Amino acid sequence: MRKLVYYVGVSIDGYIAGPGGEIDFYPLGDDTTDWIKERLPETVPTHVRPHLGVDADAPAKRFDTLVMGLGTYRPALDIGVTSPYAHMRQYVVSTTLPAIDDPAVDLVREPLGLVRALKAEDGGKDIWLCGGGRLAAALLPEIDEMIVKSYPVVAGDGVPAFSGRFDPTLFTPERRESAGTTQITWFSRKG
Repeated sequence: MRKLVYYVGVSIDGYIAGPGGEIDFYPLGDDTTDWIKERLPETVPTHVRPHLGVDADAPAKRFDTLVMGLGTYRPALDIGVTSPYAHMRQYVVSTTLPAIDDPAVDLVREPLGLVRALKAEDGGKDIWLCGGGRLAAALLPEIDEMIVKSYPVVAGDGVPAFSGRFDPTLFTPERRESAGTTQITWFSRKG
């Protein structure tokens, strides 16, 4: 069975973005960029790949499908990119977006049913829960694993990694790596 994996960057105080969706405050050094390019190249948006030296045809190492909320999708739309991860199956969860004018991106209103169906598919790689915090909270019962990039910065306010739901859920740390000043920790659902 495929896993739903929440792969996300967070500040020391648990925010995945600033109050306006900002992510440019994360200190993304060459060590962290190299780590991402080597281990999870598919998580680099298609339109950013040439700028980071990621081969357009780099094979997916972990994910072939992603699910993201409108807040995560919006920055791409704002710069005219309707299919930010054209190299993957893309699903955008939104109850307010009327439509997506790109056949490569599916608009979904109800995420739990989608994720359960994707996880039940035969073959394929894992499913990347790309963000944001409200979607992660809604999908918490389905999250099998988390890969957390912890950046050495305090945001002070913003979008929490999980928001809108109090549901204490135990995860077990499985391993840790360093990429410069960024710490990456893998967690598996306990039990």
